[in-house]
Amino acid sequence: MRIVGNKLKIAAALTLIASLTGCGAHATKASAHPGGTVVVALPPDAAPNWFLPVFSASAYSSYNLDVHFLMYRPMVYLNKSSQVDFSRSLITNIHVNPAETTYTLTLGHKYKWSNGSPITAQDIVFTWNLIKAASASHSPWPYGAAGSGGVPSLWQSVQANGPDTVVIHLAHAVNPTWFIHNGLTQIWPLPKAIWDKYPGHLNHELKFLQSVANSPTNPLYKVVDGPFHFQSWQPNNYWSLVPNNQFGGHKASISRLVFQYETSSSNEVLGLKNGSISVGYLPPSLGHISLPNDVQTSTYLFGANYMVINFNPKAANGMGPIFSKLYIRQALQMGIDQQGIIQALYHGSGVPTFGPIPPTPKTIYIDSHLSNPYPFNPSAGIKLLESHGWHNVNGTMTRHGQRLAFPMLYASGSVTTTRMMELIKTDWAREGIQITLRQMPISELLGTINQSHPSQWDIGYWGGGWTYQLDYYPTGGNLFASGAGENMGGYQSATLNNLIQKTYQPGTPTTVKQRMDSYQQYMVKHLPVLWMPWFPMGYARVIGYNEHAKNIHGTVKYFNPVTDRLYANYWTVGG
Repeated sequence: MRIVGNKLKIAAALTLIASLTGCGAHATKASAHPGGTVVVALPPDAAPNWFLPVFSASAYSSYNLDVHFLMYRPMVYLNKSSQVDFSRSLITNIHVNPAETTYTLTLGHKYKWSNGSPITAQDIVFTWNLIKAASASHSPWPYGAAGSGGVPSLWQSVQANGPDTVVIHLAHAVNPTWFIHNGLTQIWPLPKAIWDKYPGHLNHELKFLQSVANSPTNPLYKVVDGPFHFQSWQPNNYWSLVPNNQFGGHKASISRLVFQYETSSSNEVLGLKNGSISVGYLPPSLGHISLPNDVQTSTYLFGANYMVINFNPKAANGMGPIFSKLYIRQALQMGIDQQGIIQALYHGSGVPTFGPIPPTPKTIYIDSHLSNPYPFNPSAGIKLLESHGWHNVNGTMTRHGQRLAFPMLYASGSVTTTRMMELIKTDWAREGIQITLRQMPISELLGTINQSHPSQWDIGYWGGGWTYQLDYYPTGGNLFASGAGENMGGYQSATLNNLIQKTYQPGTPTTVKQRMDSYQQYMVKHLPVLWMPWFPMGYARVIGYNEHAKNIHGTVKYFNPVTDRLYANYWTVGG
C-alpha cells in the first residue's frame, strides 16, 4: 500500500485542535487512566477521502486504510509473525481441501455489528461481490487491490452456506499461504443489511458507494464492527473518531482519536513541540533533535520505494514509447545517487535498494545473491544513451527530434523531498536528461499518476513508496502485473506476468523460494519502476522517526509492522 508524508494546519488549526482535545498531549502527570484524547498527525497535504473498506485505486493509501481499519474488522487478521491470528479474525477456521482449490471459512461470534446484529456469511459474500464488480473493466471505479490475491479471476465462486460458513472455490490450485495472505485478507465485510441499496445491480451499487465514500457522517457509517466509529470532521482540518462500545475485541481506553491535517512537516514538528500533536513523526533531517516531552523510535516497514514511470503511448510529451526502452530506464536509474541522498538529506538513515524487496528489514523473501546492476554512474549513463544514437544538443540528449526532457511530479509538503528532487534533477542533467519539477498535494498527485490520466504525466514520486499490505506475500501481482490495480505506470511484460503467476502456484518450500527469486531477478534487471532508497518510517507512514508524547502508552508495544496499522484501541493516556 502507498505510504505518504504528513503535516499540521498552522495557528488557527492549532488553536482549534487544542480546544477540541481539551488539553495538550503533555498536560497530565497522573497514572494511565481511561479517557483522554489522542491527536495523530496525518501526512503533509494528505486527507482521508475514502472511508469504505472496499477501496478504489486512487484512494488506496495508508492514511485511508488507517481510518477504516479502526472502523471495520478484517476477515483474516495477521500477527507480527505474518501468521493468521484467529482470535482477532472474524473467522475461526480455514479448511483447505486436498486439491487446494476449495477454502471453507467458519465465522465466529466474538465480533458483531455495533447495532447488535451478527456478522454473517452473507455480509462476506456481499463484500466480495462488490470487490469483484469493482475489479471489472467496465466498473464505475477501479478496485485498489485488483490483481493481488487472484482478484478477481482466480475466485471462481464465493457462496454462503448458512449464516456462519463461506465456501470459496478457486479456478485452479494455488499456494495456500499466498492465497490466505494476499486474497482472504482483502475482505473487510460491510453489513449487507445496511449497505445493499441496489440488490442485483452492482454497478448502481458501486456508483452509490462512490457518492458516499467521502461522507463519513452519513448514517450508513454508524454500523461498524471495529473498535471506533466516526464522530465528526472538518475537511482539511481534522477527523474525529470515538470508541465503539459494542466492539467484541479489546475496547478502546481513550475517549477520542483525532486525525489532524498537516500543511508541512515543519508545522507538524511545531505541533509535537507545543503538545497539540500526541502521535507524529520527525523528518530525517531533524532526527538528531530531542523533544523533551516525547519518545522517539524508528522502524523499517516491509516494502519498497520507487518512482513511477508512465509507459502509456499517450503519456505526456511522447515519453511513453521512450520509457519503454530498457536502456532509457537504465540511464535514469544510473543517474539516481541513492547513497548521496541518504547521506546528504537523511543523516545516514536509509538503505539503497535495487529491487522490490529491500535488504532491511530482513525477511525470508529476499534473494541474497542479487547485486545492484545499475549503481550511480552518470558517465556510464551518458555512454549508454550515446551508444543508442542520442546526442547532447544544448544540454539535452536528443534523437530524431525527440528530447529527453519532461516534467517530474512529486508530493508537496516536505522540504526534504523537494531537495531530493532537486538533487536528482541536477544528476540527471549531467546525463543530458532535463526535468521540470512540479509539486502537488499528495491526494491530487495520486489521482493524477495513474492510467486513468495517462496524458497528464510522465514520471511521479509520492515520497514514501509501498508497504506490503494488503499484499502481504510480496509477489508484486498488485503492483507490476499487466492491468493490476496499482500498476500505476501501465507496465506490461508477458515474461513478468508469467513469473508472478508462478509465485502463486503450490510447491515445495524450495520451489516456492526459487520462484520468488526468479521474480526478483527480472525486476532488478528490467526496471518497471526507478528504485529509490528505503527509509525508516513514522506512524503516519512518513519517512522519518516515530514520535509520541511520553504520556501516550501502547503505540510501540502494540504496533504490528506486518499489518502496519494504528492499534489505537490499545493506547492509554496518562503517567
